Amino acid sequence: MKKALRVILILVVAIIAIGVVGLFFLTRGLKSGSKVEISSINPSSLDDGIYKGSYSAGRWSNELAVTMKGGKIQEIKIIKDMDIAPPEISNEIFSRVIKLQNTNVDAVSGATVTSKAYLKSIETALTK
Repeated sequence: MKKALRVILILVVAIIAIGVVGLFFLTRGLKSGSKVEISSINPSSLDDGIYKGSYSAGRWSNELAVTMKGGKIQEIKIIKDMDIAPPEISNEIFSRVIKLQNTNVDAVSGATVTSKAYLKSIETALTK
């Protein structure tokens, strides 16, 4: 009986530890990510080429490649994606940026920090 209780106690402790680690992983960078300011960009002054930019904040860390041609953003590709990022969000943000040729776009509803993380990577790519 004591052995069974010991095993149950070990399992409960392990489950709690996994939950704490999981919660830490899911929320690390959330507070700072929600406060990220995105600056407007002017792609018309940039030379043709591929510009790389990144953003680093917990699970929202990512790296992108922005292709410029004729003073316009032609394409945005993910080099290293963030953890737990549905492709619908990146596709929507990238479409908005390409359509408006600016990072001054609305975040995807329900994915503000994810949207800002992608936008910050685009901004850093085109302003460094």
